Amino acid sequence: MRRAERLFQIAQYLRGRRLTTALQLSEWLYVSERTIYRDIRDLSLSGVPIEGEAGVGYRVKAGFDLQPLMFSSDEIEALVAGVRMVQAWGGPQLAASGAAALAKITLALPREKRDFVEATPLFAPDFHIEASHGERLENIRKAIGKQNKLLLNYIDAKQQASCRTIWPLALYFWGNTWSIAAWCETRSDFRSFRLDRVQTLADGGSYTGVSGRRLADFVRAMKRQMDCN
Repeated sequence: MRRAERLFQIAQYLRGRRLTTALQLSEWLYVSERTIYRDIRDLSLSGVPIEGEAGVGYRVKAGFDLQPLMFSSDEIEALVAGVRMVQAWGGPQLAASGAAALAKITLALPREKRDFVEATPLFAPDFHIEASHGERLENIRKAIGKQNKLLLNYIDAKQQASCRTIWPLALYFWGNTWSIAAWCETRSDFRSFRLDRVQTLADGGSYTGVSGRRLADFVRAMKRQMDCN
């Protein structure tokens, strides 16, 4: 039995029943208790309201129902590929959120569509990505959300080093690296900074966005630059 099908079976089994232990579930599904505990954790993270605790038993809160989602095979492949890319390149928090979202979708798919999730032949290997890359990405995402400045030590394409104070506005991915879209206080203009060229990164305190220095302004400036080229 594929994992997607097993998760669905556990969620269905626990609906409207008395408390069921991990041991009972493991014997029913022919897997280890450890696997059941991991599955229950993932179901809970995906939003299934599971009540209970280890050693006592589990059940799904009364009234919860799984409404089927209708996706084509191509749409399922697109969703799975997107989540796998996020898991590989998006940092630990986004990776966990992507996995939880995919679990929710899988649980709500009709039975005949669930196998498409694990059978999707589109992958995004992450063995070449250093752990520090994901941590740095998380820090930048948080800075964008909180409107915090960042202090960068940066090496440009000509191997010239500089110290920059930036207002991070967005992150964008070119297929081999992330870049930061930002207002650069040091240059008093919009700039892009490749994440793989950032040597050090530090919090520079909060900033207040003003007209002419927001993300929409950055996008307009980039479009004008492209039109001129």
